[in-house]
Amino acid sequence: MKVYLHMKKLLILISLICLSNIVSAADEPSPAALAGANGCLICHNASQKLVGPAFKSIAEKYQGQSDIQKTLVAKVRNGGAGSWGKIPMPAHPDVTEENLNKIIAWVLKGSPAN
Repeated sequence: MKVYLHMKKLLILISLICLSNIVSAADEPSPAALAGANGCLICHNASQKLVGPAFKSIAEKYQGQSDIQKTLVAKVRNGGAGSWGKIPMPAHPDVTEENLNKIIAWVLKGSPAN
């Protein structure tokens, strides 16, 4: 009987841990939502050039380049011009490092819907 109660408590604990992980993952905004919330979609689009290049074009240009994630995070944080034409990209110093990394990784994957 004691073993049964311990097993039952253990199963309940494991279930609660699993549920809390599911809820935490569901609360995390998607990279697309982060891009929207941080102003990326004002100038960029997944497949068409707006003010800035399409995310698809960015992914194609930098495909296979090592350390490009780090380079693009710095470029977005500090702003810049010349890589895609004369119109400069403004700096985005207020976006967290974590969110920048999520957005850039998503862009480099071609900004998939999921």
